[in-house]
Amino acid sequence: MLARTWLLGLSVLVTVAVVLLLLHNPKVGELFHLHVRDRPKRRLLLAAIGFFVTFGVARAMAFAAYRNAGPFHYVYIRGTHIHHLVWGILLLLAVGFCWLIEVGTGAQSSSLFASRLMSLLYGVGAALTLDEFAIWLNVEEAVYWTRRDLVSLDAVILFGAALLIGIWGRDFLKALGLELWHSRRKHRQTR
Repeated sequence: MLARTWLLGLSVLVTVAVVLLLLHNPKVGELFHLHVRDRPKRRLLLAAIGFFVTFGVARAMAFAAYRNAGPFHYVYIRGTHIHHLVWGILLLLAVGFCWLIEVGTGAQSSSLFASRLMSLLYGVGAALTLDEFAIWLNVEEAVYWTRRDLVSLDAVILFGAALLIGIWGRDFLKALGLELWHSRRKHRQTR
């Protein structure tokens, strides 16, 4: 029963780990700081990455559970369906608490790793919560795959747009794409 929860959690952990490892690469870290100069914008970009990837994974897994596809099933604890917005709320509370005690705030005295991690996890928590926004308004399970569920998609689009507007990280993403393109071409030439 908890397979979907563990798989979703594992997907989130892998995404967060990959992003953190990429940023640990000196060239990628340099490009990130060069093209997203403002610290708050860097944090917004990381939150957006966590948000959009998690939204896509959560929505795909929820659809698979809805269709009884593969190992995906709804999570029940003692007969109660636990929606993924619960995990999102818990994650947002944890990140908020960390920020209150000044862990990963992005301030000069704060750990760069903690700052990046908290930003990614904030996006993850927001995605898990907003994906089921329709359930906030209609406290019943039957709303998820209906026309009333469109309000969840509206909430996701609005929040995602706010993250992207806050970022304006286009220059970094363009430079990263060019760097990947050039390194791929360079790798092909050395074969």
